[in-house]
Amino acid sequence: MTAADDRVEVQRHADRGTYDRGIIYDILDEALYCTVGFVHEGRPMVIPMIHVRVGERIVLHGSPASRMLRTLKEGAEAAVAVTLLDGLVLARSVFNHSMNYRSVVIVGKAAPIDDPAEKLEAMRVFTEKILPGRWDDARQPSNREFNGTLMLGIPIEAASAKIRSGPPSDDEEDLDLEVWAGVIPFLTEPGAPIPAPGLDPAIEYPDYLQERYPG
Repeated sequence: MTAADDRVEVQRHADRGTYDRGIIYDILDEALYCTVGFVHEGRPMVIPMIHVRVGERIVLHGSPASRMLRTLKEGAEAAVAVTLLDGLVLARSVFNHSMNYRSVVIVGKAAPIDDPAEKLEAMRVFTEKILPGRWDDARQPSNREFNGTLMLGIPIEAASAKIRSGPPSDDEEDLDLEVWAGVIPFLTEPGAPIPAPGLDPAIEYPDYLQERYPG
């Protein structure tokens, strides 16, 4: 597929770019956070945020007092990026060192999610992304918490993914050098669960946690 919008067209190493919606969705769903770029009062800003994909839009949330969310709500264009690091690529030459990665860039304007049912569903998806099964176990938002949360949706329309995978790309003349070359895989691995201070020891470790993070 080719880019539908030149704002997200992959130019450097265009062969690594893709505009396939399924691939873009998979990367967005796996990434636990994003960075959001915008312009506030003439100054460029970049803020790390938790995100979630709900259907064909990416959703951000936070306090209505948030400078970033207020700016986006007023119609400023946002650039959202996520990156998944898959490995360090060590070549025989310093110049050809690289990283294996999967990334997505989205450009668009946010709109508030005001419909109560849509807003609650977005909250549920946020919680379930952190840990499937948690929404039905933990206390759900009170009216005060619900009304005190601003949720914005950015359509996933102008979007592209860029991916690098595989071994180093060494120059032909370097292949005989006696230098180790290859890939060091990178994985995000959870650590052992740490109970909250004051947690009743009688509270059992939930099954849905045990399945993903054995205690």
